[in-house]
Amino acid sequence: MAEPGARQRRAQARIAASLGGIGFALPGSLVWRTTACGKAGCHCQANPPVLHGPYLTWTRTVNGKTVTRKISEDQHDHYQAWFDNARKLRRLVTDLESLSLRAFEQAEGSSKR
Repeated sequence: MAEPGARQRRAQARIAASLGGIGFALPGSLVWRTTACGKAGCHCQANPPVLHGPYLTWTRTVNGKTVTRKISEDQHDHYQAWFDNARKLRRLVTDLESLSLRAFEQAEGSSKR
């Protein structure tokens, strides 16, 4: 079995160093949403409707279920870096997986064995 080359090891070390620099990370998506309440006579039921909101919502998966909660603009400002860190984390993990696949295929020849 061939070992990854020096260039691949340097790339892996750069990714590992970047991973070590990431702080707290909140997974999920932030989305501005508008809603209709369903109350008869409410402006959201008019034609055309004037929906409630917009509300900032944070959606993520917990134990295989989608969880959504509203967050305030203050919370958004306070935790934005954590959401950014989660995005960086996903990108770095994807980069490490791609590097590992290339190293595997280089060492083993091809994935068509």
